[in-house]
Amino acid sequence: MDNQRIKHIVESVLLAAGKPLDLDQLLAVFGDGEKPEREDMREAVTALQQDYAERGIELVEVASGYRIQVSQAMEPWVSRLTEDKPTRYSRALLETLALVAYRQPITRGEIEDIRGVSVSSSIMKTLQEREWVRVVGHRDVPGRPAMYGTTRQFLDYFNLNGLDDLPTLMELRDIDTINAELDLELPGQEHGPGDDEAADDLTDAASPVAVQVPVDVADSNGTLH
Repeated sequence: MDNQRIKHIVESVLLAAGKPLDLDQLLAVFGDGEKPEREDMREAVTALQQDYAERGIELVEVASGYRIQVSQAMEPWVSRLTEDKPTRYSRALLETLALVAYRQPITRGEIEDIRGVSVSSSIMKTLQEREWVRVVGHRDVPGRPAMYGTTRQFLDYFNLNGLDDLPTLMELRDIDTINAELDLELPGQEHGPGDDEAADDLTDAASPVAVQVPVDVADSNGTLH
């Protein structure tokens, strides 16, 4: 089977899948006697990425494999397909998610110590229901509190191939810019501890968003379990 044919098959399978596929999953669609070498598959993926370089779609590699998606540069126009304004994530949820991503494994109590306010159960529930965060173990201290880490779904949603792809603090934009984009509360306008997570934090934005990380997590590295 020639390389052009392989490329067309890979393109069709990725479009039909609706989710990321790794090399083994791509190879599995080929029958006996026609299965290409892994290197040929990688070349087909690279060729597709080059084909899409100047188009409105792109082929990206995320934690779960390869995915064809609308180019992020096209998001302002594609988002107009829906009449409903997307609900934005709350500041409390983003800060909690950032702490899990950069300090994992981390307990809820440790998150509260860093943020200085309580973390509502609904925030942790929302993050787990979205399959962005999961319990990865229990701290060996009295009460054995759960320790949280991020998931492959988290990496996939934010177009990350691994935790090493997380931006450093120097690469993150300032909080005022992020607040304006996400329609979050500005410093000094936060709720008190009882209300902090009441807005909770829900839900989908139209596209992956940047995450502001507290300054005291700058030198921390997370590990995906």
